[in-house]
Amino acid sequence: MRVLILGGTEFVGRALAQEARARGARVTVFHRGRHAPPPGVAALHGDRTGENGLAALADGTWDVVVDTWSGSPAAVRDTARLLADRAGRYVYVSSRSVYAYPAPAGADESAPVVDASPDDGADVSYARAKRGGELAALQAFGDRALLVRAGLILGPYENTGRLPWWLGRTARGGPVLAPGPRDLPLQYVDPRDLAAWTLDAAAAGLGGAYNLVSPPGHTTMGDLLDACVAVTGGTADLRWTAPETVLAAGIRPWTELPVWLPPGERYDALHTADASRALATGLRCRPVARTVADTWTWLRSLGGVPPHRPDRPPMGLPPDKETAALRLAG
Repeated sequence: MRVLILGGTEFVGRALAQEARARGARVTVFHRGRHAPPPGVAALHGDRTGENGLAALADGTWDVVVDTWSGSPAAVRDTARLLADRAGRYVYVSSRSVYAYPAPAGADESAPVVDASPDDGADVSYARAKRGGELAALQAFGDRALLVRAGLILGPYENTGRLPWWLGRTARGGPVLAPGPRDLPLQYVDPRDLAAWTLDAAAAGLGGAYNLVSPPGHTTMGDLLDACVAVTGGTADLRWTAPETVLAAGIRPWTELPVWLPPGERYDALHTADASRALATGLRCRPVARTVADTWTWLRSLGGVPPHRPDRPPMGLPPDKETAALRLAG
């Protein structure tokens, strides 16, 4: 299989490149040259937002193109049009953010989506950018387009800071504000599981939209944080705190306490998706303990300092705010 990955050097794109290479595929990544691609992968350079930015893709044919772009939909439109006659399938790694908010609990791929256009520029919301990218892929490839609507993604090479922050916090030890309830079910996908399913689905000729996330309740907030404590040395003391107390302390869910959302509308939209279509077509999700352990191993290889995308907000709870919340919790 000849695979072209648009991106391919960070987080999800890197996982896809590594998985495709491990399967014996001939892998090429197209990127701006800011990060080294995985070993054994060929590289083409260009900035798809600039003038003549796609020149490196003027020649070549591929069985599968995988696009992880989250910026201007027009960039996806131009790339997909350029490759429509020279690629078998176009996989667009999208997001469950494309669903009109609030997505109801248990929503599947038929839930309403946001209004968007493949001609949108960079000045649109993340949700509209991803939906516009989907439309661009569909416009150029039709039923040869596969839309991977990923949920929360946690695992090695993460550059958004969610799991790395929890690992760093538990590694420091001491009392840790643990947002409850402890048995709160979580949904996420490891980028390596996303990569494996995506390449299988492309090889099988699947098209259309799929929610790519673990089954509801694949893990819990307690299981996630227990795994973090275990791999980082076991010196952290998790202080489970009711959602009402966390919110009363002025703490922002999702950003100051990554991954966590209190039960309610936002939680239903992000942690209760119907993933049965992906599961029925082969999605397999590894245990949370493995994801956490492998991410910690990767973090330690970097000296404990993870990369961070400049276009995403910083994650984590300031120490003084955590101390104040722990006092409030008693």
